[in-house]
Amino acid sequence: MNFFERLQQLPSVAHLAALHVSSADGQALTTLEPKPGQAGSLAVYHALGLLYGGCITSAAARLGLEWYGEHHADALAHPGKHPNIDRLLACAKGGPDLLVRAVAIQSLPGDA
Repeated sequence: MNFFERLQQLPSVAHLAALHVSSADGQALTTLEPKPGQAGSLAVYHALGLLYGGCITSAAARLGLEWYGEHHADALAHPGKHPNIDRLLACAKGGPDLLVRAVAIQSLPGDA
């Protein structure tokens, strides 16, 4: 299954404004937002967070790498090109766990 097909099977991120990713010790690593170049990673990291209780372990990272499909191979061939995949690669190889925290879109008073 390619990355686009996988994204269609992951939970919706339409309710998210952002997803904060930090190291296990609380150091902020990145913020993923629903914008071009990040939307797919937002969906992958969000789904992993849902499945693994907000903590991306090495097992969760390996699953995420499978979900990235063809982009995983490209990340291996071009280190640094895909920082969100590189982060999962490091975790999968025994690096520290990653924590994810979703930030929901806030509705304004009067929104229907």
